[in-house]
Amino acid sequence: MADLVIEKYNSVYNKIHCDTSIGYELGEYFTFQVPGARFIPAVRAKRWDGKIRMFNTGTHLIYGGVNHYIEAFAKERNYSLDYLTDFSAEEFSIEEARQFMARLDLTMEPRDYQIEAFVHAVRQKRTLLLSPTASGKSFIIFLLICYTMMQTKGKALIVVPTTSLVHQMVSDFASYTNNDYLKDMAHKIMYGYDVETDKRVIVSTWQSIYKMPKKWFEQFSAVIGDEAHLFKAKSLSGILSKMIDCDYRFGFTGTLDGTQTHKLVLEGLFGAVKKVTTTAELIEQKHLANFNIKCIVLKYTDQERELMKKATYQDEIDWIVRHDGRNKFIKNLTLSLKGNTLVLYQFVEKHGKVLYGMFDNTNRNVTIVHGEVDSLVREDVRQLAEKNNDMIIIASYGTFSTGVNIKNLHNIIFASPSKSRIRNLQSIGRGLRKSETKLEATLYDISDDLTWKAHKNHTILHFAERIKIYGEEQFEYKIYTVKLKG
Repeated sequence: MADLVIEKYNSVYNKIHCDTSIGYELGEYFTFQVPGARFIPAVRAKRWDGKIRMFNTGTHLIYGGVNHYIEAFAKERNYSLDYLTDFSAEEFSIEEARQFMARLDLTMEPRDYQIEAFVHAVRQKRTLLLSPTASGKSFIIFLLICYTMMQTKGKALIVVPTTSLVHQMVSDFASYTNNDYLKDMAHKIMYGYDVETDKRVIVSTWQSIYKMPKKWFEQFSAVIGDEAHLFKAKSLSGILSKMIDCDYRFGFTGTLDGTQTHKLVLEGLFGAVKKVTTTAELIEQKHLANFNIKCIVLKYTDQERELMKKATYQDEIDWIVRHDGRNKFIKNLTLSLKGNTLVLYQFVEKHGKVLYGMFDNTNRNVTIVHGEVDSLVREDVRQLAEKNNDMIIIASYGTFSTGVNIKNLHNIIFASPSKSRIRNLQSIGRGLRKSETKLEATLYDISDDLTWKAHKNHTILHFAERIKIYGEEQFEYKIYTVKLKG
């Protein structure tokens, strides 16, 4: 018998047959410190050590999507490895994919990379597809849903992070085909909607179903996690862990947060990462709008910089978003721009609503979006932006930075500073889509230089992190400085 033998336990876990000593090695190999763990209340209260342990040394169970890491572990240590379960890929060719798609009466011509991603997912049955915003992820999801419905008798579950994306996903599906059955195949679940349906496709927010009993999840033979980078939350991974007889598992995300822990957990839940395409390739192939970044560094007075030299991060953020001169600059910048402009902020009461109030005396179409705004109203705002070219949308990062599809968006303004890789790239994605009236877009990244002598402030360091991200993603950017009055 080999040193390690991998066997499928169920659709969630595999079981590793090995002796106790190798089991402890695996336990150490698959243990990771959560980034920023020291700030987590449970860690500070010493109720948790801040580590994720993917391999259970008692049961020898591990998420089913990490076989390739176990193979790497065995190779590094010269251990022999064998399989009790056949995990080999299904046979499914590009030509078979084209024949299948021809039966769907599609309204659009699939791009080559979309077909390749679809074929890869079908062959593997479980995978994490890394494809940037505006690459047509929802169309690939549509193809996979149609395929799994034809291959199984069960239902398909699509989990999204927000109610806006529930409406958008169902709307997108209807736009991809002329087939009346496929147009109306999806049922929405969110607050106030029925969780039971005869339809074979369910699109739901995770918040609406994570408390559902295990029995409810038995109806599904396929699950898709859209914006899967959010699936590191315990309640989200809990959904997938309840689906023990669901073999088709596909995750979609435009970006990962760069940490090993994040990537491994997502791969464990869905499967190995497959990069579909890149933003740079999509721009080069003219699928996306030309995109440039103007970084505006706001310079403050000596008195203000000295005042803030010992400020904590929270105090600095609070001071920045309440700064009247800064907010007036954002207002004037917004009004100077042509086309539809999205202004993204973090705090509703002390920033978003303040900014919105500053546009009272303008003749522009200005609207505000935040968590308390009904999802149907948000969808109306999105649809309105597609038909107009003079809108100003002041929206919270939580509602409009992820997934929301506005093709006719010309400008984005980062009104609140952030160093989150995922949030920044997802927000940039709002401006990358092309429309009939829009071929290019601009991001205005506003940062705040409160440096005092040798001391650099928190948010200027976060700006440096964003610059690093822009370089890695091959975005063109220029840096401008603007002096603010105290």
